[in-house]
Amino acid sequence: MDRFDELQKKLVPLWRSIESLNQDEQTIVVVPSMSIDMVATGSEFQAYEERFLFLLLLLRQPRARLIYVTSQTILPSVIDYYLDLLPNVIPSHARQRLFLVSPLDASLTSLSEKLLARPKLLEKIRSLIIDRDRAHLVTYNTTDLEKELALRLDIPMYGADPKFFYLGTKSGCRQIFGEEGVNFPLGFEGISSKEDVIESICRMREMKPTLRQVMVKLNEGVSGEGNAVIDLTGLEEPGALGELETIGERFDNMSLELKNVKLEEYVAKLAQRQGVVEERILGNEIKSPSVQMRISPLGKVELLSTHDQLLGGPSGQSYLGCKFPANTEYAGLISIEAMKVGRRLAAEGVLGRFAIDFVVVRSDSGEWTPYAIEEINLRKGGTTHPFLTLQFLTDGTYDYEAGVFTAPGGQVKCFVASDHVESPQYRVFTPDDLFDILVRHGLHFDQSKQTGVVLHMMSALGECGRLGLTAVGNSHEEAEEIYSRAVAILDEEARGSLAAMSAT
Repeated sequence: MDRFDELQKKLVPLWRSIESLNQDEQTIVVVPSMSIDMVATGSEFQAYEERFLFLLLLLRQPRARLIYVTSQTILPSVIDYYLDLLPNVIPSHARQRLFLVSPLDASLTSLSEKLLARPKLLEKIRSLIIDRDRAHLVTYNTTDLEKELALRLDIPMYGADPKFFYLGTKSGCRQIFGEEGVNFPLGFEGISSKEDVIESICRMREMKPTLRQVMVKLNEGVSGEGNAVIDLTGLEEPGALGELETIGERFDNMSLELKNVKLEEYVAKLAQRQGVVEERILGNEIKSPSVQMRISPLGKVELLSTHDQLLGGPSGQSYLGCKFPANTEYAGLISIEAMKVGRRLAAEGVLGRFAIDFVVVRSDSGEWTPYAIEEINLRKGGTTHPFLTLQFLTDGTYDYEAGVFTAPGGQVKCFVASDHVESPQYRVFTPDDLFDILVRHGLHFDQSKQTGVVLHMMSALGECGRLGLTAVGNSHEEAEEIYSRAVAILDEEARGSLAAMSAT
């Protein structure tokens, strides 16, 4: 721990150098390991690792070197695609400063585990770092695996120390929200069994007899996959005879967000990880925005962006994508609440990017009420890559008080992004086909207009028919129009390709 703390101190002079906009040489080692419990295929894991390829845009800094590690090799044309997006940079110059490393391991173990099991590969990565005092590690999330990786590479890690893991759990979030005076749903934490859930629901019904639905959430869950909904409508008054048995039956029939998971499997994970039970906030008009923040190595708390999340799944709890920026009617409200959490995390010593999820409900009078839900994502979540893609491409900034992102020329910018643009028909495409489609239909990101489509996660095309895209426009309406047109054209092109195949 002492050695890791000493390594982390190196981030302070490095950050000062970065903020001063000088051109000192630096090396960024990117290891986008999904060191989390997530259900995905091998190609989807590779696609998630490639989701960070927007970081290649850092090569616009003429003395920056980037070492990008993935489980399997990346298609060369995909690399060319990102390098060609670089503004005011010669792609071949950037390519000389990019180093791609892979263990060539398609297994479902995390990328960090694969690297730690291969000392010679780690030594190769170390050899590519010219000055370890001017280098740092960037990861998706920060577990003990990534901490060990930083120690083996002898470079600091830009991210939260794993010792703060509890603060990012559902139970830890509730504790922080309560202590910092942030509005959050009625509920209880430290839940580890069916009996705990039933007892908590009984107590919640005593406190709020009108309770209609509650959610059970595993302490560790990604994109809503650890969530379940219990319907309480039609129950007798709180304290009625047989209440425990009736709620137990509702528990047995609760709606699990992650399909193909059996109830007994969920209960086993609840016992292992613990979780929370909370009121599900309902209303005639309800939205699910989020706030993305950063705590720098200098201890500065920065509010980077707000987003309206696009949700789906059986109960509408699975993250599919986002719209940026969030509606200005409530962006300021959630920003105020988020800053309370940010200042607390900074005081605790947390470092790096994180996001806080909210739900907001509009009253009959038209006012919005924000609730922080149990998500302090101490990782680079689904809103990180589209926002940084926009920022790197435009050099724009977000004014969280006004709720507006503007490019240097004063033009407002918005985007719609999703990791789940998917159809079985898309399996007919290769990444090169996608590039051709974007160019032919005028959808490719236009540097002069700073609008258009940027693709990501293309490695899941062949197996799953899945990709991601970020549609950038000069207004919410234009971004949504570009996004919808892109999906419609992909559908049309896929049908045409399949029809041509059938004809032959």
